[in-house]
Amino acid sequence: YANTTKSRSIMVILQEFDQLSNSEFNDENIDYFLDSGVKDRRVAVLKSFFRKHDSPLYDHADFIVLISDENAVDFRLIPAIAMQESTACKFIPQNSFNCWGWGIYGSKIKRFSSYPEAIETVARGLKTNYIDKGLTTPEAIMAKYTPSSKGSWARGVSSVLGVLE
Repeated sequence: YANTTKSRSIMVILQEFDQLSNSEFNDENIDYFLDSGVKDRRVAVLKSFFRKHDSPLYDHADFIVLISDENAVDFRLIPAIAMQESTACKFIPQNSFNCWGWGIYGSKIKRFSSYPEAIETVARGLKTNYIDKGLTTPEAIMAKYTPSSKGSWARGVSSVLGVLE
């Protein structure tokens, strides 16, 4: 699915990240969110990132941090996979809320009723099916999540993890 419906290649996405300058994604942007009542710096980081990419996940940044904490998953992993799989939810199957390619293969499409349901399912699934089994790096996750990507998936996810550091 990911390879056939994306209108932009992984190289274009990686080039965008390489061009992300400190003036676009920096402490000033994050301070804006902190000053506006956001209590957790991680939420501010995600909001700034999602706003820059015009992602519908912007309104769910706090939920991503909460669910990540509840499942002992790095809060950056859920947005990093969403960026890799759907350019932060810009290219997803219609009415699916599935930004992660979760349960999508061939003609099979896993649909969720909302972004929160999808976020919770993906976080729980990452914890149970990957992290608890020792698959903690993008390369190790890729071997099971999308083994045919030949490294590009892990590079894309790693790139976003670095941006969100």
